[in-house]
Amino acid sequence: MSSSPTFADVQAAGRRLEGIVVRTPLLESQRVNARLGGRLFVKAECLQRTGSFKIRGAYNFLACMSDSDRRKGVVGWSSGNHAQGLAEAARLMGVKATIVMPADAPALKVANTRASGAEIVLYDRVKESREEIGLGIARKAGATVVPPYDHPWILVGQGTAGLELAEQAKKLGVTLDAVAAPCSGGGLATGVALGVKGLSPSTTVHAGEPAGFDDMARSLAVGRKQRNARLSGSICDALLAPEPGDVTFPLARKLLGPGLVVTDDEVLDAMEVAFREFKLVVEPGGAVALAAALAGKLPVSGRAVAVVCSGGNVDHDTFRRALERRPDA
Repeated sequence: MSSSPTFADVQAAGRRLEGIVVRTPLLESQRVNARLGGRLFVKAECLQRTGSFKIRGAYNFLACMSDSDRRKGVVGWSSGNHAQGLAEAARLMGVKATIVMPADAPALKVANTRASGAEIVLYDRVKESREEIGLGIARKAGATVVPPYDHPWILVGQGTAGLELAEQAKKLGVTLDAVAAPCSGGGLATGVALGVKGLSPSTTVHAGEPAGFDDMARSLAVGRKQRNARLSGSICDALLAPEPGDVTFPLARKLLGPGLVVTDDEVLDAMEVAFREFKLVVEPGGAVALAAALAGKLPVSGRAVAVVCSGGNVDHDTFRRALERRPDA
């Protein structure tokens, strides 16, 4: 595979993942549609194995490795969902995994990662570099680094969620006007764009991000990579990458429309709607695309729009905050 992945690469990843990942449903709520004046579809990746889309890219990466490299083990870094996806993919393939996680990562994500058999190394995300720590571990062990988003094998694995989404919409006889997916470093959003546009070229695809951590939106607006001023401070813990990836950003410039930026309050509202109307448990970072649609930042009126709810690994206190939001009248 070249450094610039293609739709054919996403299709190949889909074949590798058959029988491994869940073909998550594409959901619709008539009440939500009536409120928005159009058709809104939710791709429920929060129901995916390990609770997020991340196992798609992680398993595809490991499947593309050589047997000799797999025997040396893998190292990853993540605030939680890539950690869980990589740990589970490694367990399924009998590969030793070491995961570098921030000390402030949700306890649930740390516990789930450890439960899949991975070794956990904690770090301070403000004072330390997860990349430096992970690369040091990999060099010492001769292991392979599996990055959270910035690699073609990861990107096309994540893109299988977009491929499924487009196939499901086509089966319903729906031509989607727009699709949105949460974005941290850009692996999911650009992968989804590859998968969707391979079957529906006219559909626009957008990246959703939390306010203050909208590096992809700002980078797309000016045509060059922008970096976030802060590394923490949003409830969307899964979406705090400092800047777009070197592999993902060139693809984003070709494939993505303008970015969508939402507040933490809009995210909490979206989590409440996801639970009340779609019966889904969605974590903050997984809800940003849905939040953009519900808040009118991704117009739905008179259109058919799909959003990816990318993960459901939320701690109890944060989910309680969301459920305490006042439902719309």
